[in-house]
This record gives sequence, structure tokens and C-alpha cells, in this order.
Amino acid sequence: MYIAVKGGEQAIAASLRLLDAARRGDPQVAELEVAQLRAQLGLLVDRVMAEASLHDPELAALALKQSRGDPIEAVFLLRAYRTTLPRFGYSEPIVTDRMRAQRRVSAIFKDLPGGQVLGPTFDYTQRLLDFGLLGMGLPSLAVRVPACKPEPLEGLAACGSKPPSRPQPSPGGRGGNASEGAASAAEPIANALDHLSREGLVEPAVPSPGDPEPPDITRDPPSYPMNRAARLQMLARADEGWVLGMGYSTQRGYAHTHPFGGDIRFGAVALELVPDELGFAVEIGEIEVTECQMVNQFVGSAKVAPQFTRGYGLVFGHGERKAMAMSLVDRVLRADEFDEERTSPAQDGEFVLSHGDNVEASGFVQHLKLPHYVTFESELHLIRALRQGAQETTR
Repeated sequence: MYIAVKGGEQAIAASLRLLDAARRGDPQVAELEVAQLRAQLGLLVDRVMAEASLHDPELAALALKQSRGDPIEAVFLLRAYRTTLPRFGYSEPIVTDRMRAQRRVSAIFKDLPGGQVLGPTFDYTQRLLDFGLLGMGLPSLAVRVPACKPEPLEGLAACGSKPPSRPQPSPGGRGGNASEGAASAAEPIANALDHLSREGLVEPAVPSPGDPEPPDITRDPPSYPMNRAARLQMLARADEGWVLGMGYSTQRGYAHTHPFGGDIRFGAVALELVPDELGFAVEIGEIEVTECQMVNQFVGSAKVAPQFTRGYGLVFGHGERKAMAMSLVDRVLRADEFDEERTSPAQDGEFVLSHGDNVEASGFVQHLKLPHYVTFESELHLIRALRQGAQETTR
């Protein structure tokens, strides 16, 4: 991303003082603490973590405070910090089927193993402003669910689901107690698509041929065309609005797609590392992730029986919208795998992936604010010369 060039030292220092004052705001109002942002603006914190590709809720909240709530600036700050961190190893692949799910829904089955765990979601709200949140003594919106009896928050689970498990500490989660107050299932919840996959009705989730080592897009420059592992990495940290727009375009007819929400879940997963001196995996903590598997249109041929295909999305924290949009884009970017004709922008991998990084995009746009005196003066001189030549020709 472009950063400020050298300028008047006094003017820049004054600008920084003004920025500090603007960040603080009205001194008569209590200053926001990082812990408040982390605890009460969790979805925004999670989005910054995901797009910065660094799972640290506290630092993401700090970046949001420092950036005055600008998520792209916060992502830039967190990515810059990420580059200073040493890499001492690689974790084992996380197993989302063993997720302690706070939320898990499927749109393709009414009854499924583990049940529908609604968890915390805006899906069933009326989208009305709750003036009670202003804290001025106004009544808050009441939510009544007759089918459920009032229960303490720490024991709250979806009606008809199994009792929640005992809360476990979560070193990598928000506040170290991510499971408290969550609708955690007593046992891991199997993926809703497993039995369809066993019947051959949905393509199996298997590694690419040869199971190649996934590339690291933060260390190796992107080159196109990309394999699926690299594409998923870029989509996971791409701007949510961009990925959402691309996914939305596929549903409006700009790609051949007909998606169903197969399995959407959010919760804590164990993070394991294999130390060289031990030779076996040890659990070092937990992180919160959102996973989405979409069921898409079926494919088949004279030699291969028809079966549904999949799109996949996985992001840090609670980010269903991003994970769902990511899975839509992932599927249409697999057009070549299924010999499908590429007819829409969302199917062009280089177009989608190279323009989805909000830090790069923001920098390239914002650099237009910086001095361009010499460049503009040269073009101004050129256009004056062209106008003078045209006037002499018409005489």
C-alpha cells in the first residue's frame, strides 16, 4: 500500500496532532477501551482479523481504535504488524467436524444429526432500531420465543438440542472464554453433507491430485492461474464487500450456479502443532472460525454419474456472510474443473483475485491524494502544445 511521501515536517506533525484529537473525540465522553471494542463489536473485530489474516482479537480491536473505526486502515495496521512476527512452525489442518459449534444450520435438511443450532444471529430479528440501546431509559425491544423456557445465558442452547458442554478455556478466542454463553454442542456435530457424499450424490471433499503442499500467498508472489488452495487463501483475506458482490453476481445469472446452503457453522476448533522434539501433535489452543459448504448444481457425463458439486468458504471469527460469499465464488472459479464455459466476471480468477485485496486497492486509490505535480505539469504542457498545433492547423 502507498504511504505518505516526505512533506513539510511541521505540517505533518500538526496533522498527526489533529488525528489524535479526532480519534479521542469529545473529551466529555468516556474514552472507548480496547476491551470494550473486543467484547462488544465482535463481528467487526472478526472481520479485521480475517482480512488481515492474523487471529488475535485484542490486536484487531486495538487496530480499530487506532484507525478510528476504519476497518481497511485497521487491516493495514494489523498486516503490517504481522510481517514483523517470526514463523516458528505450521499447525496441523484444523478439523471443523470436531468444532464446538456455537451456531450450525443447514438449509437443505429439516432434520439432521445434531439439530439446527441457531446460536447468535440477526437472521430472526425484525431489523428495527432498538432505541433502548441509547441508554436513555427508553424501553428495549422485547424478544419472545414461546417454544423456549427462559434459561440462564450460560445454559442457553437451541430448543430441542442437546445440553451444552462444560465451558473450556479458549486461549485463542475472544476474552479467553469463547464458549461461555454459547450454544455449544455436547458432542462434535457431523457435517450435513457426509451421508450424501457416501452415497455419491455430492462430490467428495478430498485433496487435490497428489496432495501438493499448499502455497503461502503471503510469502510467494501470486501467479495466475492459481490452484484452488491459493485461491481460497486469497478469498479468505479478500475484502468482504468485493467477495459478496462477486458471489451475488453469480446468483443473478452471471455464472451457471444454483446454490444451496449445505452446512454453515461457527465455533471453536482446536489448533495443534507437531514440535520437532516430540514428533506428535499437541493442542496449543483454540481459534474461532466460520465454515460454509455450499451444494451447487450437479455435473455428470456418459462416464461419470451425476452428482452435486461443492463450494467452500472458511474465515477467522464469526463471518457467515463472508464465508457464504466465498463459497459461491470458490465454486464458479472451478469452472475449468468441470469443463464449464467461462462467461462472467466472477469466473475470471485473475480479475476476481487480483482486485479483492482491500489494502492494495485502498492504497492504489488513495495514492492519488499525494503530490503528482511533475506528472500533471508534463501532461499539461503536452495538451497545451497539442491545442496550439490544432489552432495553427485551422488557420
